[in-house]
Amino acid sequence: MVTVLTVVLGIAVGLPPIRLAVVALAVLAGQLTIGLSNDLLDAERDRAVGRLDKPIARGLVSARAVTTVAVACAVVGFVLPFTLGVGTGVTHAVLVASGLAYNAGLKSTVASVVPFVVSFGVLPAVVTLAAAPPTPPAVWALGVGAVFGVAIHFTNVLPDLGDDARTGVVGLPHRLGRLRAGLVAFGALGTAAGLAVVGQLTTGGTAERQSAIFAVAGAAVVVALAVVGAIAVVRGRSSRLLFRLIMLAALVLVAQLATSGAALTAG
Repeated sequence: MVTVLTVVLGIAVGLPPIRLAVVALAVLAGQLTIGLSNDLLDAERDRAVGRLDKPIARGLVSARAVTTVAVACAVVGFVLPFTLGVGTGVTHAVLVASGLAYNAGLKSTVASVVPFVVSFGVLPAVVTLAAAPPTPPAVWALGVGAVFGVAIHFTNVLPDLGDDARTGVVGLPHRLGRLRAGLVAFGALGTAAGLAVVGQLTTGGTAERQSAIFAVAGAAVVVALAVVGAIAVVRGRSSRLLFRLIMLAALVLVAQLATSGAALTAG
């Protein structure tokens, strides 16, 4: 999902195909680094709670093999962005480092949401700074990413609240509890959609404002999904359903951002 979002943002700001491919591959490598390291660090916890969806915990793949791939992905994810410029290299390094910090221990603290705010917040900068010449992102785009990161974190954690509690992981969503965490997640989702519309209407050029009807329609769909999600939280519905709603809303939000064009960049 993060790589798809990267590609859509790159197309929206007009990255040439080669630069778009490089930044997409770099982000994919970075996300693999974060995901693989998470499963490596959590292997014992996953075994303790019987996670059948985790290959390392089930013994289907060795920790050594996963470590090798994770290190290779980390090298690719670090080196490639610098071929597009120092700005892209540094911001992507911050994005990946933030995710690794979460895996390494921040997930168990009240600051568990911070890595998601940072990583998703700087993602637009990774893309816009990959242009030639590099262009800083619009402030509203950074805000959309940061707020969306809150929604992703809270709904991603919801299905595992019980397992996490048994293995000592107590992040911010755990401290808030299922109901409040779910409401925060879908509230953040609606906020991200609203920020995207406001940003496009207030900072875009004529072309972006003319396509604003698509952005408003997309925001309406995202807000509707947020309302459905909030109702599901209150009614105690499946946490997996909540995450699927967030992923569906993410696709709509991606389409919404795709209409932003030059409004995604500052100035």
